[in-house]
This record gives sequence, C-alpha cells and structure tokens, in this order.
Amino acid sequence: MDAFYASVEQRDDPALRGRPVVVAWKGARSVVCAASYEARQFGVRSAMPAMRAERLCPEAVFVPPDFVRYRAVSKQVRAILLQHTELVEPLSLDEAYLDVTENKLGLSSATEVAQAIRAAIRDQTQLTASAGVAPNKFLAKIASDWRKPDGLFVVRPHEVEAFLAPLLVGRIPGVGKVMEGRLAELGVTTVGGLAEVSLAELERRFGSYGRRLYELARGIDERAVTPNQPTQSISAEDTFEADLPLEDLAPHIERLAEKTWSAAAREKTRFGRTVVLKLKTADFRVLTRSLTPAAPPASAVELTRIALDLRDRVLLPAHTRYRLVGVGLGNFEDGGTIAPQAELFR
Repeated sequence: MDAFYASVEQRDDPALRGRPVVVAWKGARSVVCAASYEARQFGVRSAMPAMRAERLCPEAVFVPPDFVRYRAVSKQVRAILLQHTELVEPLSLDEAYLDVTENKLGLSSATEVAQAIRAAIRDQTQLTASAGVAPNKFLAKIASDWRKPDGLFVVRPHEVEAFLAPLLVGRIPGVGKVMEGRLAELGVTTVGGLAEVSLAELERRFGSYGRRLYELARGIDERAVTPNQPTQSISAEDTFEADLPLEDLAPHIERLAEKTWSAAAREKTRFGRTVVLKLKTADFRVLTRSLTPAAPPASAVELTRIALDLRDRVLLPAHTRYRLVGVGLGNFEDGGTIAPQAELFR
C-alpha cells in the first residue's frame, strides 16, 4: 500500500488531500508512523522524530494514528488478496508476499494478477497499491518500490542480472550503513560489484551472511511464501515524556507486562517461554535483558515479576536516564510441547 496510514487519513478527510500529512503524535518523544507523498517531498520519512519532521515541513498537518481504522482497511485488502491465492504472507498491515504460480481466477500471468489486485483495491478502498512481480521474494520486494506510488514493475527471469547489477548494495536486505562500509572496503558499492566477489571471500569476511550476500547478488532467494506464520514474539513498549531513572520504571513495566500478557492470551495454543526487557537510554543506547524460565510465565503477575527482576540486572551507572521501556514474550512454542501449562490461558 502507498503511504498507507497517511493515505487512509487523506481518504477519510477531504481537507487533507493534497497537503503534507504526517501520522504521528506531536511531541518531543514521538516518531513518524507514516508520511504522505506531499510530506516526503520535504524529506519526512517514517521512524523519523516528529520534531525533526516538523522542522523539515512546518506546513505539515500532524494526525494522531488510528490503528483500529488502519487494521480494518488492512483486513479489506487481505480479503482481496485471498480472492486470488491462499498463499499470502503478511509482513505488516500494509504489505504482503503472494505466490501466484497458480491463481484462483485462472489469469494468464502474474502481471495480470497484480493488475487485477491493484484495480480491486482502488475500487473497494479508494486507495492505491504498488506491486512488484518477480521470480522470488527478494526481487519482488525491490520491484514493489520501483514505481511507487501506484506503480507496477515486473522483473522477468532473463532480466534479473541486468536489473540487479546497477543497484547500490544498500538495497539488499540486511545491508545497513555498517555493512555498506565493510563492503566498500572491498571496493564493492553495487550489487553487480558484489557478484564479482567469490563465495569463499564473502564467507571469510562475513560468515554465514556472506553466503546470503553471494546468493542475493545473483538474484537467488529460495524462501517460500508461507501464510499464517506462527507468532514468534509479542511485546509492548512506551517512550516517556521525560527521561526517567531506573528505579522509577516499575509502574511502566507493570503496565506494559499487562498489555503484553493480554496480547499473548489471544494466541490460545501457543506460549511464550522467554521474557524480554528492553530499555533505551537518553543517549539512544538500546539494552535488552532476557530470561527463559523452566516453565513459561503462568500469569501477568509472574511476567511482571520476571521483567522487574531483569531490570535489576541492568548495571549502568545510577545517574543513567531512560527514554523507553518495553516488555516482551518470545520463543513461542505450541502448547503440546509444554503440557504442564495447558490451562494457562483458559
């Protein structure tokens, strides 16, 4: 979906159409959830601090996020996708992979399927979507961004090498600024340049990720589209209005543990074994502490107790202040593997 949250806001409020819209709470600690294409022209991007977005685009209209509405539209879109194939792997509310090797309507090509889906989304939601059509997930993901907004881009099998070669290595998943720098030390700045580096050299420098780089540089991605992937983790976090010392975090940890527990209860037959506490300091240093007890937490009270114990394992200087705290459950397993906790969520 194109600038999904912002586009929903513009659809539902005609006064916002054509204006730079930033979906975010205003305030020193808020971050941008989404930005309309009008706002993006000023350099506003998702995950940017809201105050910076306001400086970049003083004329921006700030709209607080309404996730209930966004989820409802996402459900509409998901229903359209499922009319064409059951092999739909959601990545988020606004993005999914589809395997249309076989499609329910018997359309003659993947391109035709993409065109039909985009037309249905426009007709039923009055929103636009962009699509990438390619032989695998890696290539389709890149292609989906190629002609945004409201675009369609196709990479056919015989075009893969020519498509990839000129791209900067930063387009490869997992290649951030640090990895870009390490590849630049090898004289590699483009995917075509990366394809010239031997597998042995990449594995020597980057371990198992070196093999992944070797494959992606050649357009190789064997990952299947897997619908209904089981939950691996659930968490809740909060950014404070003002930085807090460690000893003042207890009520926030208790509240977030309750929220995480309520979300985990919806899983019914799957249970999180690992408790995770996440902290972010005033200078943006991120810390995590985790514990996998012999049995999964059996209540919100127990989850809270473990999270508070994890807080006591943070040994930074007493004057350290924290801007964010989060509580999570990870390492989810099916109930059958942890029979003693079968009554956990009843």
